[in-house]
Order: sequence, then C-alpha cells, then structure tokens
Amino acid sequence: MDYYHGHKMEKLFERLRQPRNLEDLKLSETFIKDIFLKIISSYGTVRTSTINELTGIHWDIMEVFLSELEKTGFCAATSGGFLFSSVQFTITKKGREKVQGIVEENPYIGIAPVAYEDYYEIMESQMKDRYPIKIPEEVVNYAFEDVVGVKYAKQCMMESCTIGKGIFVYGPPGTGKTFIISKMPELLPPLVIPKYIEFSGRVIQLYDQDFHKKCEEQPQDPRWVKIHAPFVVTGAELNLSKLETNYDGNKGVYETSPIIKANGGILLIDDLGRQRDDHEMILNRLIVPMENKKDSIYVRGIPVIVHSHFIPAFSTNLDISIMDEAHLRRAPLHIFLKNPDLDDVVEVFKRNMELLNETYEDDVLQRFRTVYEEVKNNGEGLDPSFAHARDVAQISQAVRIIQDKEIIDTPILEEALNKHVLIVLQRLNIDIAQISNKTRTFRVKTDSVDKAYHALCHYSPIKISEELDSVIIDLEDNKTPVELAEYLKKCDVPVGKIEVIAESDKELRRTILEHYK
Repeated sequence: MDYYHGHKMEKLFERLRQPRNLEDLKLSETFIKDIFLKIISSYGTVRTSTINELTGIHWDIMEVFLSELEKTGFCAATSGGFLFSSVQFTITKKGREKVQGIVEENPYIGIAPVAYEDYYEIMESQMKDRYPIKIPEEVVNYAFEDVVGVKYAKQCMMESCTIGKGIFVYGPPGTGKTFIISKMPELLPPLVIPKYIEFSGRVIQLYDQDFHKKCEEQPQDPRWVKIHAPFVVTGAELNLSKLETNYDGNKGVYETSPIIKANGGILLIDDLGRQRDDHEMILNRLIVPMENKKDSIYVRGIPVIVHSHFIPAFSTNLDISIMDEAHLRRAPLHIFLKNPDLDDVVEVFKRNMELLNETYEDDVLQRFRTVYEEVKNNGEGLDPSFAHARDVAQISQAVRIIQDKEIIDTPILEEALNKHVLIVLQRLNIDIAQISNKTRTFRVKTDSVDKAYHALCHYSPIKISEELDSVIIDLEDNKTPVELAEYLKKCDVPVGKIEVIAESDKELRRTILEHYK
C-alpha cells in the first residue's frame, strides 16, 4: 500500500544507498580507523566479514583503511583466501597500545553512525509534509479492529493523527485509556531514521528496539532503519532527568530521551499527576519541543538540534484541570472515557476468552453480565470495566487449568470473580484508595468552593470532588491539615474548617480478610 511504502519512500530509499567512499560516508578518517582498531582489539583476531557486519561500512572503504592500518603496524592480516571478505586481522602490540587511548576517549563500538547533516536533511524532508494526512479506510479498520465501542474516541484519535495535534484522555480507571492511545501509531505512516548519528566525534543513539518496530522493507544502507511510527510510553516513573539525553560512558553514546525517540509518532505521558516530580514542571519541559518540533542535546557543551516532531498524548484518572490552559493548547483534542457500556464490556470479555482459545458454557456470558447489571434488573450493580473483562477471562483460564476441566463453566467464573481484587472491593463497598495506608480524606469547608477546587487540583490529589460548601480531597497520608491550610492561604482561598474525615485504616483490611474466611 502506498501509505506504507509509496513513491516518496521509494525516492528516499534511492538516496539511502550504502556509501562506497569516504566523501559520501562523511565520517573522518580517524573515526573510521579508530572503530576498526577497537573491533580488532576486542576480538583479538577477527574476519573482515564480521567487521563489515558490525559497522555497516562498505567493503571498498574497509579495504582502503584496513590496508593503511596494516601498513602502519597497528594490525596484521593473519589468514584468508583470495577474497577480501575471508581475510582475518589481528591486533599488534602497537595497535593494542593505541587502542587504550582511543577507548578512554570514545569507547563506542558498533554500526557506523550517520553524519549529523545527513540525519537533519533526511528527517526534515520527512517531517515537513507529514501533516495533514489522509488516513486510508483500510488503515483505520486495521488499527481499530480489536477496539470495542468508544466511537467518539476513535474519531478523535483519527483527527489527532490527521493534523498532528496533541490529545488529552481522562476518565476512571479501567476504561481503556492507555490501550486506546496505543492504537494511534497504527494510524500513522512509517519513517526512516538513522540508528546512530555522529557529531563532533561523538555518537548519539536514536534507534531503540523497545520503542521502534522495524518494517519489512529496509534501505540498502544498514546504518538507516525504516520503522513504523513510534509509540513511546512513560508513566509514573517519569522524572525530569529522564526527559534529558544522557551520556553513557560505558557504551560511549548519548542515549536520547523519550522526547526524541517519539519523533514521527506518539509520546504518551501516562498516569499524569502520579509522577514524583511535579507534573507542571514535566509539562513545562515538554512545551518547547512540542511547540518547535525540535529539542537540544548538549555534546561537549555544544547544543545539537534534533527533531522532536511527535504527537503528545496525556492520560490521567484525575480531573481535566490537572493541565492548565497553556498545556491544553498543546493537546487541544480531548477524550473523556466514562465507564463503558455493559454490552461492550461483555463483548471484550467474550473476545478475550476467544483470544485465549477457551471454550465456555452458554450461561457464562450471562453470569458475567449480571455482575454489572443494575440492581433493579437483578444484577450486582458493579461499575463495568474493560480491565475487569480482560483479567477475569485470564483468571478463569487459570482456574480451569488447575481444576483440570475442559471448558469454563459458571462455577469456574464464580471463583474467578471472587479472586479478582477490584471486584471483591466493589462488592464490599471499599474505596481502593483507602486500603493502601497511604491516603487521608479531607473536607475543606469554604465560601469559595470553585476557587478552592481549582487550587487543590494542583495539589497532586489522589481524588477530588465538590460538595455544596466543601471540597473533598484525598491526599497522601503524610499531608496534614496545617499544610493544606497554608497552601490554600497562599492561593488566597478563604477556609472555614478542614476536617480529616477518613484515614487509611486496618479495619478495612480486616473487612477484606473476613470476606475470605
């Protein structure tokens, strides 16, 4: 399909032919000789075919420089036939002494990097016309083939990918926020990136197998790689230092940040507000690369401009006001995922059973439905959740295997339901935030409820809601009423009274234990 490998990509492949001379390779003689010597030294004795495979440098260039290294006494040809590809080289004493100094300065061994100017030119040509795009119907169908319901969310993600604008997804836990955002890269066309780039003798790593998935067709030059649009995910573990490019002295490379790895694809900041560093500081760090589509890496104190043309995606279980207006302008599209429709949850449960190759009795689906059916309709009235549907299917499989049964029946499903912690907690009417011994619930009485609510949304709440004359807020249990009052005073919010109305309690744990006796 042209969307994945059209005329523009073919023209790019024509440009990305393996360089056969030093002028086209655009790396210094010193850099090339050093990398050859480091490889020979690390192996002791190595065949030229191995050097070629490791570096991706053409045979013509290899033959010239290995001959020069041999003439200067840094290495020696020890064996081999008529073909240069079968020749073996070994390091000499003089070469080993030389390598010691080289490794101290730059220990990098691997594929030859691409010259910075080539990287910048090729990437600029790909990014300048990337948006807006027309996404073919068959691409949309493929991307969303395993997404049930949420028609509005699908439409919104298509719009985001069409124009390259950011998206903000929020709603209760278990509504499929991360899952649905993960489908966005499948709507985008692929791109070509260098595995490494060279600047001032230093190596910057761009390609990351954790986030970059190779396409079938690849350029002739092995230093470049065609990838599907990246999907880079970072969540509660994210801090400011992880948004910077850091030098790894052992590898001799600058390992790029998620901001740069996401170029041409999606950068998802998952669970926004759960990070250890203040989420506003993290969002502020993202503003420049989001706005300018460029970021800077400092190599030997010199700023190197790299592309960061990603679509930002943010997801959170918290309120939309966790992002202020400046940040929302960078992610103007939004999706509120409420608790899904019961029919959709049952369908996801059914699909997960089929995905697991499980057969089940006819009444299993109906029993699963009654867990979430309204009480007035003889159901249990639990909140439907896509996450429950997936987990219960998997637990049911485990129970079936342990009981050595052929198919999943209603008793197996009942046991699976009784094993699922969140279902059990809902049945006991227990708020999960109260169990971990990490939360306190405060009631803040005030004459300015809206103002207090807005201020407290920026106080890293676990949960927050409004009453007629109060704001109810769950905070980590190291927070005190005094700290809360001082914060509100700084925000110029009048406070009548602050009450601790609930604390994490061992009684909750006892309730759960009683359930299993």
